[in-house]
Amino acid sequence: MNRNRQTGFSIVELMIAALISLLLGGALLSLYGQNKNSFNQNSSIARMQDDARFAMNELIRDIGMAGFFADLLVPDLVTPDNSLSLATDCGPVGQAEWMYRTVDPVSGDAISITTVDNATGVTANASHSCIDPAEIRPGTDIVAIKRVTGRTIAAPQPGRVYLRTNGTVGMLYQDPASSPPAVAVPVPFREWEFVPSIYYIQNFTNAPGDGIPALCRKLLQAGAIPTTVTECIAPGVEDLQVEYGLDTSGDGAPNVFLADPTLADLQQVVSAKIYLLARTTEADFRYLNDKTYTLSNTPPYQPMDNFYRRIFTSTLTIRNLKNLSRLDL
Repeated sequence: MNRNRQTGFSIVELMIAALISLLLGGALLSLYGQNKNSFNQNSSIARMQDDARFAMNELIRDIGMAGFFADLLVPDLVTPDNSLSLATDCGPVGQAEWMYRTVDPVSGDAISITTVDNATGVTANASHSCIDPAEIRPGTDIVAIKRVTGRTIAAPQPGRVYLRTNGTVGMLYQDPASSPPAVAVPVPFREWEFVPSIYYIQNFTNAPGDGIPALCRKLLQAGAIPTTVTECIAPGVEDLQVEYGLDTSGDGAPNVFLADPTLADLQQVVSAKIYLLARTTEADFRYLNDKTYTLSNTPPYQPMDNFYRRIFTSTLTIRNLKNLSRLDL
């Protein structure tokens, strides 16, 4: 009988097996880590793109409808009612209840769309008193739009602001209107809700200092006394630039695009180019963003940080201002 026959593994074999297991385990962990990092990166970029697309769609819709006052083609036909008041306004100093204005009180020009180019805290607050100088992201544009919704209201709700018009005259009022109203609108008339908005880039999303910029807007909130509130719609959007296409020849098509138009220039606006710079909200410390980004008339920007970025652009027609410009021919 052979008593020296091996009945198990030797120490060397066990060590070799353990080493192979460690190598395989390490490879699997490395593969898992790479896949997880890749998944997180793709998810972060996908969220950035979704937020930027949503932001662009909102801007396109609002800017595209700037100056839409239902069947009134001339903004100075809109008369404010005595029922209107505001708890918090958002216009330039000295222009009370600017949110309800459709024309500039000095020049008589339409203020269906106004802009602040490459705003600072000072210029932002001077043009829109409800924007705190500390909340604006310097060097970004501000766009203010006056318009009504695209469909009529069957039953006005108390506290909301509406435009009542029969196609000839119009009254802007808070339901219920004053009695007697500021202007008689003979029947039959229809009513649209008034929805002004002011778009800007805020240097935080949830709380000051969180370091996540966002596209936000100031809106009119209904109430016993309406007020201006802030709604942030797209975290990670860190720059907004708009160029305005002017029809200087009277044919309805843009002849020149300006990044910093005057109010007089804005009377000729027929289109706009929107630029958004979006970044991921989470840093990837394995990545260094040393790219250079240039939007409209802003200086070249090289972030040198750990966030992925992408520029989004769109060109749109502003149909209502185009109609007004033709009326002036």
